[in-house]
Amino acid sequence: MLKSREELKKYREAAVQAYHSQVQRVIICAGTGCVAGGSLKVYDKIKQIMTSQNINVTVDLEVDPHDESVGLKKSGCHGFCEMGPLLRIDPQGWLYTKVSVDDCEEIVEKTIKNGEYIERLAYCKDGCIYKQQDEIPFYKQQNRMVLEHCGKIDADCIKEYIATGGYSAFEKALFDMTSDEIIDEITKSGLRGRGGGGFPAGRKWAQVKRQPEGKKYVVCNGDEGDPGAFMDRSIMEGDPHRMLEGMMIAAVSCGADEGYIYVRAEYPLAVERLRNAISQAEEAGLLGDNILGTDFSFHMHITRGAGAFVCGEGSALTSSIEGKRGFPRVKPPRTVEHGLFDKPTVLNNVETYANVPLIINSGADKYLTYGTESSPGTKAFALTGNINNTGLIEVSMGTTLRHIIFDIGGGIRDNGEFKAVQIGGPSGACLTKEHLDMPLDFDTLKKVDAMIGSGGLVVMDSDTCMVEVARFFMNFTQNESCGKCVPCREGTKRMLEILERIVAGEGRDGDIELLLELADTISNTALCGLGKSAPSPVISTIRNFREEYEAHIKEKRCPVGVCQKLKRIEIDPALCKGCSKCSRQCPVDAISGKIKEPFTIDLSKCIRCGSCITACPFHAIKEG
Repeated sequence: MLKSREELKKYREAAVQAYHSQVQRVIICAGTGCVAGGSLKVYDKIKQIMTSQNINVTVDLEVDPHDESVGLKKSGCHGFCEMGPLLRIDPQGWLYTKVSVDDCEEIVEKTIKNGEYIERLAYCKDGCIYKQQDEIPFYKQQNRMVLEHCGKIDADCIKEYIATGGYSAFEKALFDMTSDEIIDEITKSGLRGRGGGGFPAGRKWAQVKRQPEGKKYVVCNGDEGDPGAFMDRSIMEGDPHRMLEGMMIAAVSCGADEGYIYVRAEYPLAVERLRNAISQAEEAGLLGDNILGTDFSFHMHITRGAGAFVCGEGSALTSSIEGKRGFPRVKPPRTVEHGLFDKPTVLNNVETYANVPLIINSGADKYLTYGTESSPGTKAFALTGNINNTGLIEVSMGTTLRHIIFDIGGGIRDNGEFKAVQIGGPSGACLTKEHLDMPLDFDTLKKVDAMIGSGGLVVMDSDTCMVEVARFFMNFTQNESCGKCVPCREGTKRMLEILERIVAGEGRDGDIELLLELADTISNTALCGLGKSAPSPVISTIRNFREEYEAHIKEKRCPVGVCQKLKRIEIDPALCKGCSKCSRQCPVDAISGKIKEPFTIDLSKCIRCGSCITACPFHAIKEG
């Protein structure tokens, strides 16, 4: 256990020596996505081959720094999920994509033993082979600051984190700065909460510090309930110590001695790595009582949430940690005054805390050179949907949607046409072609009634039905409503019922106006921020795609042919030969006719399953 600043410095020197004693590093992505794709089998196979060939392989840094070795590491998410499982070779910076167990022998023989690059495992685009990870367009056009270690260091090793500069910001905050100086630096940096609200972090910390109450808490919101979002999960899995360090600095600034991380139970790998990180920090003397010989003490706990979307809201989250039902409460008082266990509480999300060490180490002035004037720094986004390069990215605030979708994301899948992107999760809004060149920052998005949210970007092509998109998100929000307030509990249910009628071909005149009226009522009267923003997807899709709603309601037609109950399957009498194959395949006896004469479909019976289309050898049956 480290008992002083001097001992920490010696520990860091030893870690740096051990880190550089590895002449080569084989870093295998062990984030959730790549693990699901078999990356752990790749890790085990490479380790088995290297051991059998007596290659000096090290899994951790507890080695003689004079004994050169090949480091074999499990990292967090590399970000390029579309190309996983991923394997990086350092110091060359090479990246292998879609690696399988069958590739392991060749990787060991050619790359690890002989330093040869295997081109067939490279990322290739338009005939160009990219050896270095940093040269791949997906990575090259990013600005990975918070994610700088994700995919490059062992996610389970505190010594590796320290060897790459970890906990130096905490050391600086603890020994070289006063609490006011820490808060002033965070305030000057303009860091705003990355969980969606965009509230200035420095102001929040200052408010907690000013509270006369002796007992204070630092809480991290790792709940991340938005469909398609995995930014916080990737940080917790790939660089857990960085988040802990940010929380520890916040504790020093406001005088807290306990911290809680609230993370959903559906993130088992994140929970495992956080527990390991906390245990390692305690063993190293960086968490606990009288840290590094000072009078500062800080203890960390993990609370697993049951997956309730509402627990992403601050007061509901703290209620859940306390063992109560996750209900939001009326404000004021705010969490900074009466938060966890009714004590003053600093509450930020994972990405916000992960920005803090960077600001303390590099200074607010450096941080302000990234992003926009009102939204400094970077933002991590999860790219999903109809896009070529799905994965996790990080760009400077103010980057345009066009750059993210077409340059980093590689454009729409299958050469499709861009239609819209859902930003901000189920409480966000749909942005369209007219917004492609709009900078993504807190204030600009607010002008078009949208928000960054936690950072999910669901990209949609021209074959997407926007009414169905609105129904999907409203169904999610309605199911996740905590039920405490009538506007959210009942209002979202009524909106969902209307949307379900519309996509079922039972829309009525006045439904659009009724949806907007309900949306206005919910937005103005719901108890918490999640309820107030619940109607946003409906409002934005009506505003931007009203003609699709009208086609569903007035013409009983889905313009893109997605809504099953609005599909029309018809037999072209000019092409039908009367073979009866379609009739024999129909599961509901909706097709009738005489042999060698055109058959017909009873649309009142038809369930639009499409089996008749497949059965027809003359292509006489069409879907419209």
